[in-house]
Amino acid sequence: MTRPAYPPAQRQNVTDELHGHGVPDPYRWLEDPDIDETKRWLAAQDDLFKQLADALPGQRRLRERIKELLGAGHIGTPVWRGERRFFMRRTAEQEHAVLYLVEPDGTERALLDPMEIDPAGTTTLDAWQPDKEGRLLAYQLSKGGDEESLLYVMDVTTGDRVDGPIERCRYSAVAWLPAAVVDQASFYYVRRLPPDAVPDGEEQYHRRVYLHRVGSDAETDDVLIFGAGLEKTNYYGVGVNRDGRWLTVSSYRGTAPRNDLWLADLRASPLDAPALTAVQEDVDAHTGLHVGRDGRAYVFTDRDAPRGRLCVTDPVDPAYETWRELVPEDPEAVLSDFAILDGAELDRSVLLVGWVRHAISEISVHDLATGERIGDVPTPGLGSIGGIIERPEGGHEAWFGYTDNVTPGSIRRYDARTGETTLWAAAPGTVEIPDVETRQLTYTSADGTQVRMLVVARPDGIGPRPTILYGYGGFNVSLTPAYSASILAWVEAGGGYAIANLRGGNEEGEEWHRAGMLKHKQNVFDDFYAAAAALIDQGWTTPSQLGISGGSNGGLLVGAAVTQRPEMFRAAVCSAPLLDMVRYERFGLGQTWNVEYGSADDPEQFEWLYAYSPYHHVRDDVAYPAVLFTTFDSDTRVDPLHARKMCAALQHATASDLPILLRNETEVGHGARAVSRSVDLSADTLAFLAAHTGLTL
Repeated sequence: MTRPAYPPAQRQNVTDELHGHGVPDPYRWLEDPDIDETKRWLAAQDDLFKQLADALPGQRRLRERIKELLGAGHIGTPVWRGERRFFMRRTAEQEHAVLYLVEPDGTERALLDPMEIDPAGTTTLDAWQPDKEGRLLAYQLSKGGDEESLLYVMDVTTGDRVDGPIERCRYSAVAWLPAAVVDQASFYYVRRLPPDAVPDGEEQYHRRVYLHRVGSDAETDDVLIFGAGLEKTNYYGVGVNRDGRWLTVSSYRGTAPRNDLWLADLRASPLDAPALTAVQEDVDAHTGLHVGRDGRAYVFTDRDAPRGRLCVTDPVDPAYETWRELVPEDPEAVLSDFAILDGAELDRSVLLVGWVRHAISEISVHDLATGERIGDVPTPGLGSIGGIIERPEGGHEAWFGYTDNVTPGSIRRYDARTGETTLWAAAPGTVEIPDVETRQLTYTSADGTQVRMLVVARPDGIGPRPTILYGYGGFNVSLTPAYSASILAWVEAGGGYAIANLRGGNEEGEEWHRAGMLKHKQNVFDDFYAAAAALIDQGWTTPSQLGISGGSNGGLLVGAAVTQRPEMFRAAVCSAPLLDMVRYERFGLGQTWNVEYGSADDPEQFEWLYAYSPYHHVRDDVAYPAVLFTTFDSDTRVDPLHARKMCAALQHATASDLPILLRNETEVGHGARAVSRSVDLSADTLAFLAAHTGLTL
């Protein structure tokens, strides 16, 4: 292989003095996308990528197969409002899922189709929430991948837009008040302060909770309810129970695994000035509260239970001392969800509880009054369940999504009268699923910790094959089995695909998460290397056949692997990555993540970050593996500058002829995108990995 001719990138003599360290940053200039030098460099990188990508064998065939497998489409869990039902569905022909309404007589119609709103496919439906009567719908749209949601309200019967846009509603919860308690349709929601009201550079922060009356001017008439004077990086959640009596407000500092929680009795205080009582403040735990139809407050918490437990209390006095444990912590499974079935037609009311046991989902059935476990809800296999949905008014039915590595997402219905689970709605498309099997392996990390991973391969025996190892390891995110067109296309072609449940995730509860954050971040990387070693030692693959992949926080994982253990892998795909961990807080949403990583402003935490920051550990004359960086111009979470700087550093330093490439996309961001854009990205990344690990497509 001939070493590519990389675009020139000036190495500047830029060094910051931080806590007694000289921290070099030779590609600081690449942080600015608007200067001519960066534009020329990006254009040249784009030309180089296209030149080499167009020559990758089997790419067109791979693209077509991924598209075929995505033809299964998507079906969402129903959201009920009386006899009206709202749900999402995407057929094989659609670029985006569409929000549908089913009327009581069975008539179905589309409410929101992103492609009708924007035929270019760059507009996404970020969130939606019907009011408690199913008459109005709050929904949020963003364009070009920026995730800067605009909030609108629709009259469900006519389809007319009756409110909005309300700006600065990114990640906003919406909590409708029942029509019976207001004289004008109203909801609580979360919105950032306007840019001219915050310091320069802090426009992405400073959220507040407001009360909005539909049809009023949000900028002048909305009433500030909560958030003034609190931490600028706080995120807020709001909820109102079904009868409109109880308001909950939660506060999270950035992405911290802990929150403060308040409850207000809206019958005892005004809607625009609720008297909030603390349920939990300054406690190192995550807690949620839901007031049920029976008047009890159900407390979902990991306080004194890192894998989670469910308690009950009286909402009039929700203090910790009053909590009574209903469903205790399971020593091997993580509590994930619950639903209440309390219809009058049942002999006794029951509680459905969702769990994740070593990355595999299950549902148990409990007596609602006592919490006694009385049974289980059958699931189709070793897979993942989505949220468990009940009817707001109660009843005997619950719905949940199900998927695994060979099963497109479907919706299952549970009937508490019979204890039966049936298929309620299958994926809308029909596809031919390749013959693959999934095994769960346990391996030992560097410090003796037992870690699990799922390996997907054709059932033709273990043997060295081109294999992709994927990981994330952060932010309490669990990697559980799911249908993936990309994984199936790779495995069908003869490859193996491994998904490691690294520390930093939530597969084993909050202690597992904390064992991979802050000063313990190196554990995540060590778990990843141990996974690679296990795949090699057990005969699944070899170093020359092993590729690694990860995005966002998983891109940080890949960047660390490339710089710490370049000899273990042949190729890497590093997508939307964090790589300069000394300066990450200065860009995008970085300051909301210092509770996960630490802050370079703190001397001790700087030492943690600098010890593994991939950009600062690129060394000259190292034979680095082939690396493909993928970035998205409209990414407002992780700035593409990380990949630009790292790409330039590796292109300068590598002693290998294996390519270091950058694939940059416009009009997409960190999150949702049109299906065709997903197909193109998957085909490019898999073809790159195939070319360098020896997989014949």
